[in-house]
Amino acid sequence: MTQSEVHEDHQQHPLRIYFVCWGFLFVLSAGSYMIDYMQLQGLLRWSLILIFMVLKAGLIVAVFMHMAWERLALSYAILLPPLAILMFMAIMMFESDYTVLTRIEEFGP
Repeated sequence: MTQSEVHEDHQQHPLRIYFVCWGFLFVLSAGSYMIDYMQLQGLLRWSLILIFMVLKAGLIVAVFMHMAWERLALSYAILLPPLAILMFMAIMMFESDYTVLTRIEEFGP
């Protein structure tokens, strides 16, 4: 097998995709820094931080880790278990609030 045959089998994504992704990551990072620069506080601050964090992580996973070009079954196998864990964590959070409120109601503060 010659060197040219090896390169013919290899599929390469256009560089434009990576440059566009870097641009989006730059804009999202600038938005993250603007949260601190504008001195936002409270729920708005933490909501924006989490939104920017998830968007940046999604872009990195999709483009640089090539998840956008994987088979759907492999994407589900990688992405669904963490989503299920997050769902169970949310359920436990609501259950813990219910337990605390019930204890306060029954036993007092």
